[in-house]
Amino acid sequence: MLQIKKRIITDKNGKAASVVLTKKEFDRLVCYIEELEDVASYDSAKKVKGAARKWEDVKR
Repeated sequence: MLQIKKRIITDKNGKAASVVLTKKEFDRLVCYIEELEDVASYDSAKKVKGAARKWEDVKR
């Protein structure tokens, strides 16, 4: 699980309006999201029959 210490900024009505993260936390969050997207793409591709291609063909 990704641990991030967030600081929430509220508007004048007390509703959450923004979140402040450190650069390091932001980078970790982006990396985590990219990994999840890769897993989702892989899972999606596995469901499609005939979707597998040779690495040499993909590089071209």
